Amino acid sequence: MSGCPSLQQAIMLTLNLDTARRFILGKQGLWPGRRWRGIQGTEQAMRAMEYLQLDPLQIIARSHDIALHSRVLDYTPGLWEDVAYRQRNFFDWGGWLAARPMDELPHWRVVMRRERDGDPDCDSQVRKMGRDHADAIVEMRAILHERGAVNNRDFEMASRTRTQSYRGRKDSALALYYLWRTGEVMTHHRENFERVYALTETVAPAHLICESDEAEADRFLIKKEVSFSGLSRLNRTSDSFRRGVPFSKAKQILEAMLADGDLIAVQVEGWKVVHYALGSNVEVLRDLSAGRVPEEWTPLETTTTEEVVFLAPLDHVSARGRAKVLFGFDYVWEVYKPEHQRRFGYYTLPILWGDRLVARFDSKLDRTANTFVILGLWLEDEALGKDEAFAEALACGFARFVTFLGASKLDAKAIREPLLRRRACSSKEANSSWV
Repeated sequence: MSGCPSLQQAIMLTLNLDTARRFILGKQGLWPGRRWRGIQGTEQAMRAMEYLQLDPLQIIARSHDIALHSRVLDYTPGLWEDVAYRQRNFFDWGGWLAARPMDELPHWRVVMRRERDGDPDCDSQVRKMGRDHADAIVEMRAILHERGAVNNRDFEMASRTRTQSYRGRKDSALALYYLWRTGEVMTHHRENFERVYALTETVAPAHLICESDEAEADRFLIKKEVSFSGLSRLNRTSDSFRRGVPFSKAKQILEAMLADGDLIAVQVEGWKVVHYALGSNVEVLRDLSAGRVPEEWTPLETTTTEEVVFLAPLDHVSARGRAKVLFGFDYVWEVYKPEHQRRFGYYTLPILWGDRLVARFDSKLDRTANTFVILGLWLEDEALGKDEAFAEALACGFARFVTFLGASKLDAKAIREPLLRRRACSSKEANSSWV
């Protein structure tokens, strides 16, 4: 798309890499420090992030909870569920599973209908699922009308047809999933992260159970994709495809949005490909280029220079190779790699200090001893091991993280650098039982 003549003629904003990095971090609420607090701040953060990608894996905490902890003061695991399922301000959906603002539902119902009908810009497996399990879908629909809410576990394997799909091992599971993907049902709430399904009309406000105009939905999807990345190439990837972005029409839509000023073209020094940002972000980009931090980004407490932040494994600013592009930091989530292929550890998290990724650590939560255990810490620059400012910032980050996890002890013996280990264990917020 970047090569079409009309885009080359568009006004281009040029940024250096430092500005681009701060913009992307700031848009996501990660820099220059936490600017939200509590349950209200959780909602604000989820909206600013555009998508809260959900993941069931829980080693120390789930990825989405870590992502919110890095942005929201006083965040506790599961608080997002209160915002989503009790307040009904968000709903979860998609083959790329994420929580999205409830007021966006009319746009997403366009995508849901496209998935049901087999639109080429959508997941064709959904339509096939509907054909393959038509009888079970009719059955689950009737049960939902009768019972109100159901969980996949309500249906015993012995009474169901076994399937081979990674979406479920029973035909009832796939039927419920199909109804959820196509918009007939929504997640009422979750039990141990498993969806409890209910008919859409019992979950969403009535005025949102409708479809927006097709063209309006398409522009919304492009705009949301750009906002999610901060700076986006708008190239077709597996994840962006699963977010419903209409790539068959993207070039035409992009040209119109550039002409209207909804989007702007951005050239980052050192990046070959033109990226796009929201037109509404022009002033923020100019402020950052001039060395000014937008007033609305002012931290409530510490900055990321005063207190490091740990990035979630699926955080969009660093996952899937983006850490290398933005930070020169080679990060791969190794949780699905065989042990002998791991360079660092099973659940290694990047450490953000200031506006750079400077280290990573692997850890576990010993729930029996209620102890947060550091399994290893690796610095990008060995000199940081003797840096007093970094040592203090790291100690503060660990102290807040231990509180977030609800642990009573920190075991930092695996940290090799004496200064960092000593500070981690003697933080003013640390419990006297930390070792």
